[in-house]
Amino acid sequence: MPALPNPAQFVRWFREAAPYVHGFRGRTFVVGFSGEVVAGRGFAKLVHDFNLLAALGIRLVLVHGARPQIEAELKAKGLRSRYAKGLRITDTAALTCVKQAAGVLRVEIEALLSQGLPNSPMAGSQIRVASGNFITAQPIGVVKGVDYQFTGSVRKVDAVAIARRLDAGEVVLVTHIGYSPTGEVFNLAWEGVAESVAVALKADKLLLLTDRPPADRRGNVLHEQSAQSAEALLKKGGLSPETTRTLKRALRALGAGVGRVHLVSRLTDGATLLELFTHSGVGTMITADAVEQLRVARVEDIGGILALIAPLEADGTLVKRSRELLEREIGNFRVIDHDGVIAGCAALYPYPEERSAEFACLAVAPQYRGADYGERLLDACEAQARELKVKRLFVLTTTAAHWFQLHGFSPATVAALPERRQSLYNYQRNSKVFAKKL
Repeated sequence: MPALPNPAQFVRWFREAAPYVHGFRGRTFVVGFSGEVVAGRGFAKLVHDFNLLAALGIRLVLVHGARPQIEAELKAKGLRSRYAKGLRITDTAALTCVKQAAGVLRVEIEALLSQGLPNSPMAGSQIRVASGNFITAQPIGVVKGVDYQFTGSVRKVDAVAIARRLDAGEVVLVTHIGYSPTGEVFNLAWEGVAESVAVALKADKLLLLTDRPPADRRGNVLHEQSAQSAEALLKKGGLSPETTRTLKRALRALGAGVGRVHLVSRLTDGATLLELFTHSGVGTMITADAVEQLRVARVEDIGGILALIAPLEADGTLVKRSRELLEREIGNFRVIDHDGVIAGCAALYPYPEERSAEFACLAVAPQYRGADYGERLLDACEAQARELKVKRLFVLTTTAAHWFQLHGFSPATVAALPERRQSLYNYQRNSKVFAKKL
């Protein structure tokens, strides 16, 4: 058996992924992808990733498109594609090609999900795939003089039927085809189907595979966006047509109650797993509200605070605090919660009899240093101190004297501390004292 290229890195990642494994079990994820994804060389690997998600207990719904496959069918029959406003005009001849492409793709995807070869990622897999007439459709009709004929939109999703299949442990496969009560067949946009299915199921996550997630001017992916900031991106423009379509669908899904939407590159191998099981991700996660919160600490944050301050306690930067002490003092703490991870903390200990307070236990996770987290925690504690009518803030530090001076603190002496705090001063640590008038 070949050795792992970096065993320590693999073990570290596997351990870091554990909270996501626990958190995702039993959740409903809808994954939408285009026909280009299916036609790509990496689709078999993507199916392996779907298999892993299902094996981890995620309730998985897959929604696919078929644009290049339909184009191929039309070309083989000598027919011409017709579009208006980015939508295919599906006449009777084109509808035949749509049915053929959808049928072939469904069989091919089901076949890939049915694999179980030894010595492969699908070894031991026993995925049952459910598909059917889950989508009731309606015609788009005539828009600005253009008759779209058999191009339609979603009227209703049979969420109860899909949920039953998910409850039975099956992966549900939904095509871009919809049916009307009169028995007609309509060609639908896969993005619209994925959005509608996610909304109907009240999905925890909607993942849309796109050509490229939104990026900044330097080409760096924008990993986190609130609905408000994503709206601003759309208004600004400059996104590809596919990314624009998926971003609009993402915002509608969020507005209708879907937990979170992720735009993930269809060109990056393993992008779905990297997005879901690493904290930073590789795509764009869009949430209804901001992912990051600065708030009062709660008892359930104690584990995160301990993990954050442990390295600083070990090197002597911070005084060691036990879990029991933190439980008693948790109301003094403010934290920065970054998508469920405690990324920064600080505490304020008031001495009301002397109208002063101590700013203490400032800690920021290494990956967030340089992001003004320390300044924000200091500002929050100063605001709290002013509400308590505190006139003077003081701090004891061994390594951050320069930082505190840059933020308005001046050197002081131990004698300047409140009497109660003087009695607790540790002369062996020889901490420097700084104070700031509020």
